Amino acid sequence: QVQLQESGPGLVKPSQTLSLTCTVSGGSITTNYYYWSWIRQPPGKGLEWMGAIAYRGSTYYSPSLKSRTSISRDTSKNQFTLQLSSVTPEDTAVYYCARGLAGNDDYWGQGTQVTVSS
Repeated sequence: QVQLQESGPGLVKPSQTLSLTCTVSGGSITTNYYYWSWIRQPPGKGLEWMGAIAYRGSTYYSPSLKSRTSISRDTSKNQFTLQLSSVTPEDTAVYYCARGLAGNDDYWGQGTQVTVSS
């Protein structure tokens, strides 16, 4: 059973960089063909795909967030990380990490609330 767990600060000040880590257990982030995504849901809004890192390490980003987003990984720890720079209150959301294959995200973390406020 694959499990994903998000971790990171719940409160970030405007203009700072948000950094979250997803720790994966029950499966390797280098397993062929899987990709590992970050998805968020602002209050009262729908899910927004932010970006992903594939099993070989290639990264893909939402065009609307590409200039502020970086996704990396630590294969020795089986973790992948999201960094979102220059945050504003509009970046307040529940942030999820998920595993995907062929367009289907089959395992998700429970989500972590991040609030951007001074």
